[in-house]
Order: sequence, then C-alpha cells, then structure tokens
Amino acid sequence: MSNWLAGRRVVVTRPQDQAGEFCRRLQALGAEPVLFPVIAIRPPEAGGPLDQAIARLEAYDWVVFTSVNGVESFWERLVEIKALSNKEGADKPALRGKVVAIGPATAHALLERGFPVYLIPAEYRAEAILDEIGDVAGQRILLPRADIARPLLRDGLRARGAHVDEVAAYSTAQGQPSPAAFEALQAGVDVVTFTSSSTVRNFVTLTRGLDYGRPLVACIGPVTAATADELGLRVDVIAEEYTVDGLLEALQRVDLGMKHGV
Repeated sequence: MSNWLAGRRVVVTRPQDQAGEFCRRLQALGAEPVLFPVIAIRPPEAGGPLDQAIARLEAYDWVVFTSVNGVESFWERLVEIKALSNKEGADKPALRGKVVAIGPATAHALLERGFPVYLIPAEYRAEAILDEIGDVAGQRILLPRADIARPLLRDGLRARGAHVDEVAAYSTAQGQPSPAAFEALQAGVDVVTFTSSSTVRNFVTLTRGLDYGRPLVACIGPVTAATADELGLRVDVIAEEYTVDGLLEALQRVDLGMKHGV
C-alpha cells in the first residue's frame, strides 16, 4: 500500500478532546492534521432521564450502546449514582441485561469497564442490530444515546414489540474552531474527514461562504456519506469498516488518479 497521505493536509472534524489519537495516527503516516473541531460533547444533567434509567437498571433485558461517548457518559453517571447509594445505604444499581455494542471501539470501552458484551453486529451501524438481536417482543431495552440520534433503531425495536426507553446519554453542540483553524482551512487542505452526520452538518454551517478549495471528502460510513451528499458535498472516500481505523485504511487506498483539489 503506497503512502499517499505523506505530506497531505487532512482536516479532522472530531471534538477537540477526542481528536488526539486520530491526529497521531495521521502524523505517523506522514500527513499533517488540521484540527477543526465542529462538534462538542456535553454530559447529561444530574438527576435527568439517564440517571432515572440507571436507577432502574435491573429492569432492562437489554442495554444497547451505539458509541464510545454513550459508554463513557453512562459509566460516569453510574459511578456517581453508586457512590451516592453507598453513602445513603441504598441498593446500588446493577446491570443484569444483555449488552449490545456497535463497533469494536464501543465494545472495547465496555470491556474496559467490566461490562461483558453479548452482541456486536457484523455491520457497525444501528440498523444491523435489528437484524441480529432476535425476538425482543415484550422485553425492556435501554438505549443510552446522543440527543440527536436517528430514531430508526428505537422505532424498529418498538415495531418488534419491545418496550424501549431511549435516553440522552450526552448531547452534541456546535464546536468553535479557533481563528487559526479557519486560517489553516482557507490556506488549503487536501482532505476533509467526517466521522458522523453531525460533523458534516456543523462543518457545512461553519464554513458556509468560505473558499477552502476542493479537497477530497472522506466519510466513516454510508450514513455519514448520505448526509454529506444531501448537503451538497461530493463524497470521494467511504470507509468499508465504519471505524476510525477503517477510515484511515480507506484514505491510504485513495486512487492517485483523483486530481480534483489534491
């Protein structure tokens, strides 16, 4: 595999506090990361719907995690609630249901925290769960997800007769790239990477009216690519495996015949 990325300027749109590993991986391949964080992750409110769901955790037959962010927010609230329970002498919330993880990164985050993972769908997107979870009629399912998560999974599980509680484990807000980040973008970049539909939407909003040339657009999967297409971006690269590793691999396999903007 040729090192096409060497010397290329690659825009990273992930949240600033989550972009470090991606940037390091790009640098190891000889690329120059341009950090342009278009989303920010906000924790849930204490005592809100996530805390209420954790308090009745034993009631759920399944808990489905669709992102690392969901795992981290869930875990932070669980630890806090357990600490409060210890002080008050109350029963600590316990997870008895089967755990589902979308993608290896989400599964790894769960295993690191001691949660055994029952199911990882073969395709790393929410729709695949509907194909693989089996008969869930009458069962209670908890979906701790982003506040802007697509309703397809929730609605699909309910259509199968499940009782679904979808709660916001975290919220996403528009990021605030620095003036230097805007200057770097307009100075010329070779690739813009998107790892979720929200990164696409916010990037388009933040860059409306700016001239940043015609870089390659690389998306982590078909859902993100569809959002980019809907918003008028020409998608050049779609990862076959819907992970950051898959995105990096897809970038390394770019056809050198692609000349527009690079």
